[in-house]
Amino acid sequence: MPDGDLSADAAPAAGLRLFFVRHGETDWNAEGRLQGQKDIPINARGRQQAAEVADRLRRLRPDAGSLPWIVSPLGRTRETAEIARATLGLSPDGYAVEDRLKEISFGRWEGMTWREVRKAEPEAARGREGGKWGFVPPGGESYAMLSERVRPWTAGLSGDYVVVAHGGVARALMYLLAGTPGPRAASVDIWQGRLLVFEKGGCFWA
Repeated sequence: MPDGDLSADAAPAAGLRLFFVRHGETDWNAEGRLQGQKDIPINARGRQQAAEVADRLRRLRPDAGSLPWIVSPLGRTRETAEIARATLGLSPDGYAVEDRLKEISFGRWEGMTWREVRKAEPEAARGREGGKWGFVPPGGESYAMLSERVRPWTAGLSGDYVVVAHGGVARALMYLLAGTPGPRAASVDIWQGRLLVFEKGGCFWA
């Protein structure tokens, strides 16, 4: 990921390092459905990805068990964290829940595929495709709004953490902590089964 210029209010705390995990795959992910804040469980592949990301974390940080783990309250993130922790030989429930790390809301589009959205609401779909960062789905929130939801949480961080959350949250953190321009961050693929490491004002995949 590129390192961009950080504005003063977006600069991360000195020494902050996040080991970010996106939850494992769900059936809705596999079907291309917009999940948002719907509480969809991970599937068999998602459980395998959770174990794989634990192995990556072990290689990168053998002391990962000593770090604070902060997790979105949705079931798919909690199950991912619990499998990863168990794979590392840790107590599965040894993590804190942070409500502000919930996924971006897609409002009434949740449960639909993009094909269905384009058919049902073609004008709104074109609006989002023309500018994902600032577009607000009907009854939902934009990536810009999500970033402002997450920003106060990042302001209180110092040190190293494991964070288990969502693709939208990862994009918000890229904007807030790595200086990635919002419109670019909104279009970055966030992989499952990998670690996205934020440190020194940038981020990279591990």
